[in-house]
Amino acid sequence: MNPSTLSRVVVTGATGNVGTSLVRLLAREPGVGSVLGIARRRPGLDLPGVEWAELDLSHEGDEPRLAQYVADADAVVHLAWRFGPTHDPVETWRTNVLGSVRVFDAVAAARVPVLVYASSVGAYSPGPEGGAPVSESWPTHGWPGAAYTREKAYLERVLDTFERDHPQTRVVRMRPAFLFKEESASEQRRIFAGRFFPGRLMRPELLPLLPEFQGLRFQVLHTEDAADAYRRALLRDVRGAFNLAAEPVIDGPTLGGLLNAKPVKVPAGAVRGALSAAWRLRLVPASPGLFDALRHLPLLATERARRELGWDPASSSLDALEAFLRGVRAGAGDDTAPLAGHRIG
Repeated sequence: MNPSTLSRVVVTGATGNVGTSLVRLLAREPGVGSVLGIARRRPGLDLPGVEWAELDLSHEGDEPRLAQYVADADAVVHLAWRFGPTHDPVETWRTNVLGSVRVFDAVAAARVPVLVYASSVGAYSPGPEGGAPVSESWPTHGWPGAAYTREKAYLERVLDTFERDHPQTRVVRMRPAFLFKEESASEQRRIFAGRFFPGRLMRPELLPLLPEFQGLRFQVLHTEDAADAYRRALLRDVRGAFNLAAEPVIDGPTLGGLLNAKPVKVPAGAVRGALSAAWRLRLVPASPGLFDALRHLPLLATERARRELGWDPASSSLDALEAFLRGVRAGAGDDTAPLAGHRIG
């Protein structure tokens, strides 16, 4: 198989944040013949060259259908992931870990030539003292206190074994920073703040002060730029992990400037305590463990993606955040179940 041409690409989680951008991009890609998007619920999207299949990867017994879907694939992109319910880590484990193992097993059985997997900055161990950016060789043991980071780290070990046992499959692990676009805003608001959080509160004139705590420093990337990196990884003869992030790094002053709000330093413990109380009362879905993970995430060095994929983000991290904030205020979304919008402010 010529790496620059793919007759059929299968994408799991095709109706989510990255999936919708990627299938649209692949549908326009001359080097891709057809795309099969797999999702728990069929979307309303009608894209030339894209077919859809409904499958819940957490369900035992659906392995024969999954095997059928990947049997003639030249490449599988595994994006499917559930962020909640955060109060039930067994449920997310069934989808994220056991579902991923089912996909990897199906890829191995069909001897699919290419597997591209959506890992994350969350797979990495806490960064070095001083905050220097880390390369793809940094340990991937995650943060033990959050289900999301535990699951991402565990699947890195699963893929280590997969690559050892199935060298005929070219495996690529994408490790992006936080991914935002306007159409994903409603979904991400529901995931992290809850479905009842009023989007109108994200207007600058209503946020004169912004809490700033120690460890508030992270990276962002526009989802369309992430999708472009996936496309390049599919069509180039590359293997291994790729960090993906845009400049500048986001911190308290940067957020304050974006929101026209004054950063006010508060103890991280106070923020965590308030979040923990709200989470236990089920007022917000984001767990205190995720807050801890955020404070310990390393910064990502992206030289390898730029060098080997010829990739360079078209949007800055501020562009991505501005798109997200527009989407939150407008209740933006897309014609899929995960990204369904709702005008809330």
